[in-house]
Amino acid sequence: MGLALWIALIASLSAADPEKSVVQIFTFSQQPDWSAPWRMEGLRRGSGSGFVVKGKRIMTNAHVVSWARQILVRRYQDPRPFLARVAFIGHDCDIALLEVEDERFFAGLDPLELGDLPKVRSTVVTYGYPAGGEQISYTRGVVSRIEIQTYVHIANRSLLAVQTDAAINPGNSGGPVIQDDKVVGVAFMGAQGLENTGFFIPPNIIRHFLKDIEDGRYDGFPSPGVRITPLHNFAYRQYLQLPLNELGARIDGIQAQEESERLLFEDDVLLQAGPYPVGSDGTILYEGNRVHVMAAFHEIQNGESIRLKIWRKGKEVEVALPLYVQKRDIAAGNQYDVLPRYFIHGGLVFTPLSLDYLKTFGRNWSDEVGAEMAYELFYRRHELPNTVRPEPVVLAVVLADPANASFNVKGGVMVDRINGVRIEKLEDVISAFEKVKTGQHLIEFLPKGTFECLDAEAAVQAAPRVLKNYGIPEDRRL
Repeated sequence: MGLALWIALIASLSAADPEKSVVQIFTFSQQPDWSAPWRMEGLRRGSGSGFVVKGKRIMTNAHVVSWARQILVRRYQDPRPFLARVAFIGHDCDIALLEVEDERFFAGLDPLELGDLPKVRSTVVTYGYPAGGEQISYTRGVVSRIEIQTYVHIANRSLLAVQTDAAINPGNSGGPVIQDDKVVGVAFMGAQGLENTGFFIPPNIIRHFLKDIEDGRYDGFPSPGVRITPLHNFAYRQYLQLPLNELGARIDGIQAQEESERLLFEDDVLLQAGPYPVGSDGTILYEGNRVHVMAAFHEIQNGESIRLKIWRKGKEVEVALPLYVQKRDIAAGNQYDVLPRYFIHGGLVFTPLSLDYLKTFGRNWSDEVGAEMAYELFYRRHELPNTVRPEPVVLAVVLADPANASFNVKGGVMVDRINGVRIEKLEDVISAFEKVKTGQHLIEFLPKGTFECLDAEAAVQAAPRVLKNYGIPEDRRL
């Protein structure tokens, strides 16, 4: 046998066994109790999958290792557990890279190579360790759709995702999706209520994550901070003097983002984003798939610019728009890595309004919380941006104490004003209480202007008693 043929045979045998580089992950995690923000919930045991990549690291989902106290990884058909730690994590794209403390873990393991975005109707195989067994599982399926989807881990970010009919079950998360012996995705979520429907993160998103961390930190996917709506109305297109074609979608609104506010205007028509012409429905042709134009913006790294063609006042103009990661709406999504902020005064527990807090009302929280809180968190910034509070505050709970014995409000309400001070952020609560040393504190709530009073001196005297009685280490975390 010739040397070249022998090398090719060895390479094909190695490529035929990607499962050897697929890893089983066990976690012990503990997340905050957002309704009692000084406290952590009970320890939970979880599991997931991952795979070896270049640089002696393991790629998996962010949701597999979020809030982890300990991470253990196990090789294919090897009973030994190895300690691992998070090296980089992207909650917006649900990807994490792990490092293993003992480098012997990687002995004999080849990193899996990243492939390209698979074609619709092509076949893929998912590898992983789903619940229900201890050994690796393989599931074959067909790529059925490629489009922008909401990533449930973060809840308020939408990126490119690939739908398949291959089963993706709990425990599969973080495992590779293979086509032609290359990774074409990371399994990351199923679809509740739908059978034979799962999603994986495509190579385009993975490569963006890997390039992002080259400088030693993860920034995230930037956003243009605009709302784009279809522009099908023929009469309106004539009014705007647009060419007679099907290109161009309308910029319907601009969020509070400095560069976008300076360079773009409402009623601008987006004709092209980067190299992609924009259809009148707000989509682009992206590697053979018709997807929302945001896919073009998601190719750009934080701080870089994208070239846009805009139709404005009857003519075409070009704009180089710098893109930055959006931070203002972080509370409207699931939060990780940072413990919740709070302040306790007279047994009253104040904390910022957030999605994590609203979820403490239960599975059907959207039916339980008041419309005012939902509006404040999710919609006000779009409809009335000039009235947005940077950090709306809620009275989460009232810890029973003689100082607040006459309180009728027991928590779960938004705070409007304290002692006449409009509450824009948690620090405003502290300063508003501190400015009144004697007499009564007046606390006003939304939405109906209800109010309660708290004796200022009694509240100060209650502080050590409340902390002791409820086992709270500090009266604040800022």
